Amino acid sequence: MTQSVVVQVGQCGNQVGCRFWDLALREHAHVNKRGLYDEALSSFFRNAVLIDMEEGVVNGILQGPLREVFDSTQLLTDVSGSGNNWAVGHLTYGSAYREAIVNKLRKAAEHCDCLQCFFLIHSMGGGTGSGLGTRVLSLLEEEFPDVCRIVTAMYPSAEDDVITSPYNSVLAMRELTEHADCVLPVENQSLVDIVNKISVMSHGAKPGSVLRKDSTVTSGQGSLSPTEKPFDAMNNIVANLLLNITSSARFEGSLNMDLNEIAMNLVPFPRLHYLVPSLTPLYTLADVNIPTRRLDQMFSDAFSKDHQLIRADPKRSLYLACALMVRGNVQVSDLRRNIERLRPSLPFVSWNQEGWKTGLCSVPPVGHSHSLLALANNTCVKPTFMELRDRFTKLYRKKAHLHHYLDVDGMEQSIFSESLSSLSELIDEYHQLDATKARLIPDAPRLSIAR
Repeated sequence: MTQSVVVQVGQCGNQVGCRFWDLALREHAHVNKRGLYDEALSSFFRNAVLIDMEEGVVNGILQGPLREVFDSTQLLTDVSGSGNNWAVGHLTYGSAYREAIVNKLRKAAEHCDCLQCFFLIHSMGGGTGSGLGTRVLSLLEEEFPDVCRIVTAMYPSAEDDVITSPYNSVLAMRELTEHADCVLPVENQSLVDIVNKISVMSHGAKPGSVLRKDSTVTSGQGSLSPTEKPFDAMNNIVANLLLNITSSARFEGSLNMDLNEIAMNLVPFPRLHYLVPSLTPLYTLADVNIPTRRLDQMFSDAFSKDHQLIRADPKRSLYLACALMVRGNVQVSDLRRNIERLRPSLPFVSWNQEGWKTGLCSVPPVGHSHSLLALANNTCVKPTFMELRDRFTKLYRKKAHLHHYLDVDGMEQSIFSESLSSLSELIDEYHQLDATKARLIPDAPRLSIAR
């Protein structure tokens, strides 16, 4: 069985990672009725690397129910944090802890008989996640250039508490564009919208009710306690994304998708590797008392804007390619039938009309008969990036808070302008593809994608 290494960086990365591990244990306990901590799961935990420049979250993990399953020598913490400053995380801590991080990554890789992928989880708005997280990404490329690097990146909302989050996000975006094989962008605002809908459904509230920060969402499945705060519910959604994408590495299956096939099949242009994730069932993740979705409805939901983990409507934009990762009692014929049914409503680039990749894991999520994760290489990410650029520009035009970054050794103002240029070039590349939506390109090279 192929193996992956999970690297979680910063407060957000470790909180999401903690929820993922909790749910993974629950899944394996449900499947393995004897409750054995089998080799597949043991290797997955043993290969985890936890990094944070504050001690709180990682110490919480060490004192919690997951403390026995991690290798404590694979944890790295500091006490002072990165002060919501990309430069501190990337340059100061990235240099100070470079050797220690590389050693932990090498140790994790040595435990793998067949290392297939590094999963990196971090936020974009804070200092440690955006800064040190992207430094870890570049170290992975240096040390393991042939191993796939998949990043789950949490993007801040416009109302984020961290005033410098646009700086941190754009500085991190340049690193993701240059050094990742695939990036799964997840927007905090999209998660808030989903949790609001879950709250409405589970409590019988009127549509349009707004979730306050001190609200709770009742959730029996996949939570650590009977009630959970909104951020726990948001982390739960991202953890389920990770559960689905790693199911092929954790469970046997004749039609499992190798993780390195994601980049191979979904990324026709190296820089355009941002894959929009959608998840279904979604509104039943909090035990909402609504009927289980029919199988065909599940496929339709995956392409609905309400199920995307960024605020986007992929059907109104252009698909370069799409992967469907299905779990449960689903037949190959079901996959083919639904792809044929949905194909006419999904605009694909003319040179990749067959741009589908499918995977099927026979083990369903706990509490469901089936689930579906769609990963779409789609130009619908462009508005998210444009909004981020606008927020960056508003700060940068005034040179607001810039001195906090320029006071850090090694940080130059040119890094800001180069990062902004990188993002603008990325947006332009998506824009050029969008412009081809109504045109035929008969002589363009065809990308062959296996089903």
